Amino acid sequence: MVVFLAMMDDISKTDPEIFEAIKKEGIRIRNGVELIPSENFVSKAVLQAYATFFTNKYSEGYPGKRYYGGNQYVDVVENLAIERARKLFGAEHVNVQPYSGSPANQAVFFALLNLGDAFMGFDLSAGGHLTHGSPVNFSGKHYKCIPYNVDKETELLDYDKIMKQAKEAKPKMILSGLTAYPRKIDFRAFREICDEVNAYHFADIAHIAGLCATGLHQNPVPYCDVVTTTTHKTLRGPRGAIIMCREQHAQAIDKAVFPGLQGGPHDHVNAAKAVAFKEALQPDYKKYCGQIVKNAKALADSLMGNGLELVTGGTDNHLMVIKLVNKGLAGKGKEVQNALGEAEIYVNKNTIPYEPNTPFNPSGIRLGTPAITTRGMKESEMKVIGECIAKVIGNHTDKAVIEKAKNDILELCRDFPLYPGMEVLR
Repeated sequence: MVVFLAMMDDISKTDPEIFEAIKKEGIRIRNGVELIPSENFVSKAVLQAYATFFTNKYSEGYPGKRYYGGNQYVDVVENLAIERARKLFGAEHVNVQPYSGSPANQAVFFALLNLGDAFMGFDLSAGGHLTHGSPVNFSGKHYKCIPYNVDKETELLDYDKIMKQAKEAKPKMILSGLTAYPRKIDFRAFREICDEVNAYHFADIAHIAGLCATGLHQNPVPYCDVVTTTTHKTLRGPRGAIIMCREQHAQAIDKAVFPGLQGGPHDHVNAAKAVAFKEALQPDYKKYCGQIVKNAKALADSLMGNGLELVTGGTDNHLMVIKLVNKGLAGKGKEVQNALGEAEIYVNKNTIPYEPNTPFNPSGIRLGTPAITTRGMKESEMKVIGECIAKVIGNHTDKAVIEKAKNDILELCRDFPLYPGMEVLR
């Protein structure tokens, strides 16, 4: 960490305003519990790889086929990232260049579909993503989305209903995956549906990639034409994404990424991705992912035990969604999110299935356990966190209750230091 800390020393002198913001962010994450399921804390090694000379390089093209000179070491880094990702997921082909999850998904659409083609995607309010067909997103604007939903009573995916819908719609592609669905997805069932209607199967596993890579959830790679994932979240790497596909789609995917949608890759990010993939190949990483799931179940039990209702009544993965309706807080997700933030509990407002309000003022709270698991917290800490969340939700305008929960969270976090030894956080 010597290089990283030296850089902090430089910026503290040359740009004190930015340094102060960096320092305060470090204090915020150290003193609170980060429960946003799409966030995590990378290792010091990932931070080091990110803050390297590779940030200076331009390298349009792919290893061995660049449009600029001086890329011999960039090729080493990108090839390592590719090889490690292939080994981690058992993929035939991997492109590690996508800047983030949404551009990765856009590249898949660009490679497999023509503008205006029909596809099926998971409804946003039920747990899908903007890029799964939302009308305000490129996926809904430039392609014809036929959304599938969860069962209204169970709030679970009904694969028989999805099969029936697919036979009627005859889409060219079916997109599986989640951003706020707390249960396992049967990718094999989606493959069977796709085969029945002669559609591509595209899975977006941005949230659950770590669980899939370690066998805790079904790995979609054998059942899909294309799979995308971000490299943060449960993978615990830098902000970025990768695309995995069958060899027959490799050329189309690569051309869609470059030159179709992007210029030169972010080589410093690819270096950090390679480090994260190596970490994910170690035995301890599977234990870590297992603890994510244990913590999620313990947190869900604590929340429900304190009178809160969860979408589907629990969780199988790293996340859960609190339904605020039975607390008389329909449409109050933003207010509750802010109240929890005052207590150093960081979550995000979220829609619930068949949302009665709007996405900006929804009736749910989404939370997950990857980041707090990285800090070393386990089931007993989940009980405390669940109790604090329930108290704040039950009294979200009471400053005294919020302050008490904040003190409890601060006390909890003292036993789980984040990035110990980094003086910039003091």
